[in-house]
Amino acid sequence: MKNKIPMIVALAATCFAIPAYAASETDCEAMWKKADANNDGTLTDAEALRYAAAMRVHEYKASADGKITHANFIDACKADVYAPKKIDAGAPLKGANSFTEGQAKDRALSYGYSSMASLIKDGDGIWRGSAMHDGKAVHVAIDYKGNVVPQPQP
Repeated sequence: MKNKIPMIVALAATCFAIPAYAASETDCEAMWKKADANNDGTLTDAEALRYAAAMRVHEYKASADGKITHANFIDACKADVYAPKKIDAGAPLKGANSFTEGQAKDRALSYGYSSMASLIKDGDGIWRGSAMHDGKAVHVAIDYKGNVVPQPQP
């Protein structure tokens, strides 16, 4: 039994080290087909906005020329760079927010928001602004933990 305890501890530690969500090759290829709307094999400009923002948020390097190639996209996808983060209960949360405006914008872009405008950090440390999401104008808040949540229209 003494010899089995270290083995059980090692096995348990391995299980905790495995990510809770790992995108499959099939999932990543489907995501790529949707992202590469013009089917040219590279994401640039509008196609790349969300994915490039997610790469910056996760400090994942794109290719040297700033374009996202198929191989680069798939590698990032398998590393769960594009996987949505679970939003904390009660978000947006008050707190000292060290994100720059650009970092807050990247977080919102990585969640699928676009056309970010009028981002202002309020007295609670929450970045607030307007954006587009699924073709609709919305207000959005980004808190110090990186939670990105839609807000009611004023």
